[in-house]
Amino acid sequence: MTQLQFNTALLGLHDKLLHYALSLTTNKDKAKDLLQETCLKALTYREKFVPNTNFKAWIYTIMKNTFINNYRRNIKTRNTFDGTNNESHLNFQKDKSYPSPESIYSSQEIVKCINALEEEYKVPFNLFLDGFKYREIADDLNLPLGTIKSRIFFTRKKLEEALKDYTY
Repeated sequence: MTQLQFNTALLGLHDKLLHYALSLTTNKDKAKDLLQETCLKALTYREKFVPNTNFKAWIYTIMKNTFINNYRRNIKTRNTFDGTNNESHLNFQKDKSYPSPESIYSSQEIVKCINALEEEYKVPFNLFLDGFKYREIADDLNLPLGTIKSRIFFTRKKLEEALKDYTY
């Protein structure tokens, strides 16, 4: 499939993809963002499309997986904002307490240990902490999936050893 054919096929699915994105997000603006992100990923990974297979299914799968990954990322960073015009105002959850000085110090120690790692371990681990999946990290860094999994595993072990004084 040439680039022109690929782009034409992608544009031909625009309205259907927008409808599907709207069914996933139930919000017009979020649906447009999801559609844009899906198109960007499709164009970025165009060479991964296998010719003579179902193009529409491939694009829909990209959209569905993007939606799921974004949802999981949002759950991990769940912050509640109030609806006032001052968008920088953060509502803290009622059942949460403010962090103690000890926990702030512990967090700083963890970050310091992560930053002290070699780049080949630090980069995949930080991406993993940011909510990316192993496959996304492997694709991003152009490394085999097994290499990413083992580097994250060994990073955990190194951090566990370096921070053994902080385990309860």
